Amino acid sequence: MRVKDAVGRFGEQVAADRLRAAGLTLVARNWRCRDGELDIVARDGGSLVFVEVKTRSSRAYGDPAEAIGAAKAARIRRLALRWIEENRTPDWFWDSIRFDVVTVVRRPSGAPDVAHLRGAF
Repeated sequence: MRVKDAVGRFGEQVAADRLRAAGLTLVARNWRCRDGELDIVARDGGSLVFVEVKTRSSRAYGDPAEAIGAAKAARIRRLALRWIEENRTPDWFWDSIRFDVVTVVRRPSGAPDVAHLRGAF
């Protein structure tokens, strides 16, 4: 496994743990289709939440959230619509849809620095 993949996998697990601790219910992780991947799909009360996880080993090149530009946000929105089309059932509804970002920065020692940005885009 490449180092980048290991860092990403670590960050997604940290993010999943943080979201559960915040009261969200995880619905899917690493959902893939031919157009891309959604890191985490969750429910927060009546909201359906699509979560992009960005993990870095340092902030040398800026905050991880800065890696999500307009094109990436648009792609995640398209993937979210596709996920809804493929997973919606007649008895499943939500009041709103939200797009969150969880950033994880690993530290040489100690717990990682984690931020949950609700409604990020």
